[in-house]
Amino acid sequence: MCYDNLLKYLAEKYPQQIASWALRQPITTPVEVLKTELTIEPIRADSVIFLKTGQEILHLEFQGRVPQDRPMPIRMLNYSLRLQWQYGLPVRQVLIWLVPTNNPAVFKTEFRTEFTVHRYQVIRLWEESPEPLLGNSALLPLAVLCASENPTELLQQVAQEVDKIEETDLRQEIAACTQILAGLRFDKQLISTMFREEVMRESVVYQDILQKGIAQGEKQGEVAVILRQLHRFCGPLNAEIQSRIQSLSKPQLEELSEALLDFTNLADLQQWLDSH
Repeated sequence: MCYDNLLKYLAEKYPQQIASWALRQPITTPVEVLKTELTIEPIRADSVIFLKTGQEILHLEFQGRVPQDRPMPIRMLNYSLRLQWQYGLPVRQVLIWLVPTNNPAVFKTEFRTEFTVHRYQVIRLWEESPEPLLGNSALLPLAVLCASENPTELLQQVAQEVDKIEETDLRQEIAACTQILAGLRFDKQLISTMFREEVMRESVVYQDILQKGIAQGEKQGEVAVILRQLHRFCGPLNAEIQSRIQSLSKPQLEELSEALLDFTNLADLQQWLDSH
């Protein structure tokens, strides 16, 4: 989804501002953004930020909808363990829910079993005051999803703050990001009355996010086709092999789509994956 790409973009470009807001404390020292692919069975976290001064990792996880497969608490535990294993540092986690819902899942702040307890911080953006975000251009896009008795007035206020940004490229960038996130809450026609449409079209960041979204959709479609073909040639695939295939790059997927025509069993596929 373009929202995922947008939030990753914001977290990577403005990690200090977003980390300060998420942790409710000023971060005045440099912040290093880590790669989001985690080792072992590849998975991707929305944003992983390494706080150098505290010698810890901040993991920000943005969620628009409640996942239907694995619940978020066990996902957060999974991310935390992988990060600690990979970097050998303590991990602080903030799960940020974007879209209002009464689903009990958005109120959970821990994973708990008889033998394990893992806690993380939760922010429900629709309960947050927009004021701390309105004073920082990097955080303006998130402000449109915050609490307000009159959401339309809030959107207008954010648009006015965007117009105050003097640097043209930055204004176009923040305007484009704001409009994309506003789509989670507002009608497209209303958004277009607040922002000039050509600003979004001209924005380099919007074009980049759009192209990434298209590429991501194309890759998902290609993976689905390849999995169906492999099932026909090699039989049922276990979760580990499916995950390895999903983590392949687009050129590797294209290579696999040709190579699989010569596969006769699962061992052929396993050998190909081990060599790539």
